[in-house]
Amino acid sequence: MAEDEGLVSVDYEVSGKGEAKRLGLVGWVQNTSHGTVQGQIQGPVARVQELQEWLRKVGSPQSRISRAEFSNEKKIAALEHKDFQILK
Repeated sequence: MAEDEGLVSVDYEVSGKGEAKRLGLVGWVQNTSHGTVQGQIQGPVARVQELQEWLRKVGSPQSRISRAEFSNEKKIAALEHKDFQILK
């Protein structure tokens, strides 16, 4: 999908977290009691796909990603979040 194809929203769960802010994405992330990180990212399709690849293959320096799962991907007309937040 090209970046001009609109906005997309994706839920995710990984063993690490990403660089959504650097890519200009919005949404949220939080640690779970299962030792994973879950969240939602929203933004232009190409940027979301870039973050998905980063989460699958690289991750943050403090993480060791063994699995990245993405679900509930859907096109959206407008962003549902104002920024990217780390929830506690």
